Amino acid sequence: MTTTSKRVRPGNEVLLSDKLASVRGERIGLVCNQASVLPDLRHAADVFFEHPDIDLTTLFGPQHGIRGDVQYNMIETPHVRDTRTGLMVYSLYSETRVPTEEMVADIDTFVIDLQDVGCRIYTYTYTMANCMIAAAKFGKRVIVCDRPNPINGVTVEGNVTEKEFTSFVGQFELPTRPGMTIGEMAKMFNEHWGIGCELEIIEMKGWRREMWHEETGLPWVLPSPNIPTIDTCAVFPATVHLEGTELSEGRGTTLPFELNGAPFIDPYAWAAELRKFDFPGVAFREAYFQPTFCEFAGQTCGGVQLHVTDRSAFTPVIVGIAMVKTAYDMYPNHFQWRQNAYEYEFGKNPFDVVCGTDKIRKAIESNAAFSDLHGAAGTGLAGFKEIRSNYLLY
Repeated sequence: MTTTSKRVRPGNEVLLSDKLASVRGERIGLVCNQASVLPDLRHAADVFFEHPDIDLTTLFGPQHGIRGDVQYNMIETPHVRDTRTGLMVYSLYSETRVPTEEMVADIDTFVIDLQDVGCRIYTYTYTMANCMIAAAKFGKRVIVCDRPNPINGVTVEGNVTEKEFTSFVGQFELPTRPGMTIGEMAKMFNEHWGIGCELEIIEMKGWRREMWHEETGLPWVLPSPNIPTIDTCAVFPATVHLEGTELSEGRGTTLPFELNGAPFIDPYAWAAELRKFDFPGVAFREAYFQPTFCEFAGQTCGGVQLHVTDRSAFTPVIVGIAMVKTAYDMYPNHFQWRQNAYEYEFGKNPFDVVCGTDKIRKAIESNAAFSDLHGAAGTGLAGFKEIRSNYLLY
């Protein structure tokens, strides 16, 4: 374990060591999951529960459950009693994604300690936002324990979500890769988008924007079942786009989001087509794989594995869109957009929900030039960067 002097101190550690006055005398509802650990890997719920100055009364869990054991989109988790603490665990990925008045009856303050992955298309930031909305409605406070953006806090990439395509993977007008910490986004949600709750951000100590997670000295605990490593985080803003199609993004393999394909794909032909773009910082390796669950379970798929060779040069969003476009063009008799609803958006094309716009799908379907797709993939970025600059804490 890296010594304290050489590593980042995350918000939960700073809260416990320097900011206890913020929670002393308050009934606390902790929003957490399996990745909500201190630098020594003790879980925040256990530490809070045993702390003499913290009155932990309730736990709240996001998508995938408070223990991170539940797979995939729209698989809900129940409300249960925590076997270790005996506290009530309310699922915020259940019949409701916003805490109800009954759920917050025994708390004065939400403490939110969730690890984000640096990509808009991930639900935890919106679970945080929904807790903030409930706090404003029911007169509760919110404390967000800030954590590192694992793929750095400098790079901003992708198109900005359009209002008509907001969803639980794009509740606000954010680009695919906002380049912010979860605490910074909380501040932006609260002030720019007008949630208006009583909010305190517990800032990290020692974090710099250019850091990738390995540089922080902090342990990595997978925040959801298919984000096991920082390498997964690096490719996620690319291959999450495949969730809007009937291609496999590698769920059910040991390399989710790194392996991608389908039974009908010729891996050598697809890899060759992708290499023609000459994308910097990434190599496409021909691959065969057989998922054990999810799409094409038990079937051999042809496809590619993404190998990121230079993280600073890699542009994942446009790479992911190129992967979808080439598969669409090469396999017109097999390629399909996702057939089932995505994140409860029953009336929208799932790929549009993932992208936060229908412009990219329509450009692919109309055989538009790749330069047009590249332009659509950066729509609204300048305006977002200007807004973003007002909420950066580091």
